[in-house]
Amino acid sequence: MKPTVFIHTNHKQMLGALVSRHSLKKRSANPDAFDVRFIEVKDFPCMAEREGDLYLRDGDKRPWLNDDLQSFTPLRFAPPGLMNYEGRAVVMDPDIFAVGDINELLNRDMDDKAIVCRPKAGAKARKGAWASSVMLLDCARLTHWEFEREFNEMFIPAKRDYMDWVSLKLENPATIGLLESGWNDFDHLDEHTKLLHNTKRKTQPWKTGLPIDYRPADTFQLFPPRHWLRRARRVLFGDYKFAGRYAKHPDPAQERFFFDLVRECMEDGVITEDQLRDEIRQGHVREDALQLVGA
Repeated sequence: MKPTVFIHTNHKQMLGALVSRHSLKKRSANPDAFDVRFIEVKDFPCMAEREGDLYLRDGDKRPWLNDDLQSFTPLRFAPPGLMNYEGRAVVMDPDIFAVGDINELLNRDMDDKAIVCRPKAGAKARKGAWASSVMLLDCARLTHWEFEREFNEMFIPAKRDYMDWVSLKLENPATIGLLESGWNDFDHLDEHTKLLHNTKRKTQPWKTGLPIDYRPADTFQLFPPRHWLRRARRVLFGDYKFAGRYAKHPDPAQERFFFDLVRECMEDGVITEDQLRDEIRQGHVREDALQLVGA
């Protein structure tokens, strides 16, 4: 089976997914050596069936919302089954864009590991959390990944916590290998970057100025007080009202990089001007996107 890159996404991040797929093929010296497939929330009935049900996330009970910006994240665990538990796959978020050649990752020595990825940043890494937003997978060694069963196990009465699942804390640590940070570069772009990840949702370059449509993570901390203020706001006004707006990315080079890719997509017929206008109309892309690509 041909090595495959899976981009998991939902309707809110389809522009990012299209641009990501384009970048993977365009930046590869041998684009025919691998496939790129989308995994979309809409194609998994088990996710729609759980709309509004309570699930366990970092010890807290939260309602499952398919319309949330990042409802696609559990789909990181679907690729081995989609590959019939054969061959290699890379799974990645739709806000990740190729600077280098993905074949280098697909063909690397996995050192007898089932998963290769980088740690999360900061305190989460010190607590043993891995960044599953980019993973190189040996699918034959991941037969215990059964997406629908594991997804349903998050719901009350829960057998698994979402954060433990996506942080790979439920995996045998001996089966996880270390990936260089350049293959999942968190809002950082330089000569060592292979995959640029615009991971900070509030500053994703294509969202600047739009109303926030994601639910920030909560903790049980009393300090800083933003955590309990967020909870109070949601109780009073709902998930997104008064949540603020997306901010400008602090690195202009990353904004230019993204919109240069969008321009390439339009020149190559991957995205049409009408599609981009429709994404703007739906509030998925910033209002000045057409000006930024020179359309």
